[in-house]
Amino acid sequence: MNEVERITIENLNFYYGSIQVLKNINMPCYKNRVTAIIGPSGCGKTTLIRLFNRMNDLILDSRLEGRILLDGKNIYDKDIDVVEIRRLIGMVFQKPNPFPKTIYENLSYGLRIRGVKDKHFIKERVVSSLKEAGLWEEVKDRLNESGLLLSGGQQQRLCIARCLVVQSEVILFDEPCASLDPISTRKIEELIEKLKENYTLVIVTHNMQQAARISDFTGFLYLGELIEFDQTNQIFTRPKERLTENYISGRFG
Repeated sequence: MNEVERITIENLNFYYGSIQVLKNINMPCYKNRVTAIIGPSGCGKTTLIRLFNRMNDLILDSRLEGRILLDGKNIYDKDIDVVEIRRLIGMVFQKPNPFPKTIYENLSYGLRIRGVKDKHFIKERVVSSLKEAGLWEEVKDRLNESGLLLSGGQQQRLCIARCLVVQSEVILFDEPCASLDPISTRKIEELIEKLKENYTLVIVTHNMQQAARISDFTGFLYLGELIEFDQTNQIFTRPKERLTENYISGRFG
């Protein structure tokens, strides 16, 4: 099957001040696939995915060289609407971060700030997003309760629903299960597997087993360099690079 590149990273270098943290990265992220980015702490994984929706723009004295293309268009071009990029490319963080609002308002807020006023449309989007995130049956009678009262796993699925409600097309996950118990982790993994039918997903994870279970492609980062990128099965069973083999076998990292 011919894969379609949704995100394309070309000759990417990134600096915090004079410190180079990413070095000549070239990598695709394919449509309707899960791409995992693995590597030891401090190798640049989170920095890399934060570049996908321009979150590092907020860091003083940071600098990017190279290109990140979304459907062939450089998201760092001067004519790009950064707000629209962040709608199209949503992000779910390591620690669930629901707003201090009701469950319903956590989802409706993203639509309202984009100028949507039709209450019927907003309600339809909220309900459909909660269903898509596998949360509706658990919260349908609690929509006016604070999102902060949900369990950690439910909060994380609420944060995923926040991406879905504004119709993000690419969703980035930065260690989304790091603070969750095994049952909640499994629910998130099952949800990710389901979401790839309609979305392009990129996940940063320290968990080798998780990457092997849920991703289609894997990139291994080490000291800011992309050591190897391939289909996940290839990376975990027949890696081409000794560094990759040493990392996934636990010899370092």
